[in-house]
Amino acid sequence: MELRHLRYFIAVAEEGGLLTAAQRRLNTSQPSLSRQIRDLEAEVGVKLLERQARGVALTAAGRVFLDHARLALLQVEAATEGARRAEQPEKLAFSMGFLAGQEVVWLPHALRIIREEAPGIEIILNSQSSPELAVALMRGKLDVAFLRRETQSVGLAFKFLAKEPLIAVLPADHRLTSRKKIRPQDLAREIYVSSARIAPVLHSVIQDYASKVGITLKAEYEGDTLHSAMSLVVSTGGITLIPLYAQNMLTPNVVARALEGVPPTIDLTLGYNETNSSPLLRRLLSRADELVANVQNQSIIRYAEA
Repeated sequence: MELRHLRYFIAVAEEGGLLTAAQRRLNTSQPSLSRQIRDLEAEVGVKLLERQARGVALTAAGRVFLDHARLALLQVEAATEGARRAEQPEKLAFSMGFLAGQEVVWLPHALRIIREEAPGIEIILNSQSSPELAVALMRGKLDVAFLRRETQSVGLAFKFLAKEPLIAVLPADHRLTSRKKIRPQDLAREIYVSSARIAPVLHSVIQDYASKVGITLKAEYEGDTLHSAMSLVVSTGGITLIPLYAQNMLTPNVVARALEGVPPTIDLTLGYNETNSSPLLRRLLSRADELVANVQNQSIIRYAEA
């Protein structure tokens, strides 16, 4: 089995068809791609794809194989990146990733520690969704990231930083804005805007909360980004749930309200690749408690007690 077999299979699975994958992603012919997929299935010993009238669909075995194939390619990319870094020791740079908006809270304090530990190092910043940050860590593109404890990750370690309470966001002219806190039962009666695709850990926390308080939150709309979720809240008159830190990113046409009772919380962690041997990374991790204390003391954001 060669890496190209994995790349071809992933492309077909993601595009949903041999012809589309061949033309859009792989710059090859459909007959050639079909042969590669047949060779792969023969080597694995099971059917990975079901041919249908309109494209292909993954079999149960194919869904399992897809997850492992993606991770295998990520590990190859991480190994390549690690080798390149080892060959260029003179390049003094430290790459940090943040959930969009978290840099406002955590970056100033993290930078102070890094400047004390390595005054001359170049800092490279990146803001993405939590799953994207986890992929970047696995690929060796980032040294450290402020993200969720993503389950679809291999070779990553997560150091707990803080618990973030969730808050409700609704249109500024919504009838529930007259209340200081939103009851769970009120949420169940409203249009719910989800962000499951970009924030699977957040989605899981929200579903667990809904189950605990005895309500059902069925998403009628889903945002691709935090800003698109806000736009959907305004345009549909709905409600969404977000971590407390994201109130810094609210637009004037939406408002935030606390949840009545004990609010659900989501963990923020400092994630890194366990194979990363950066001395600066180790020093930053050793001062993580100091970093948290500085944020708790100076930020207007108030996190829940661990």
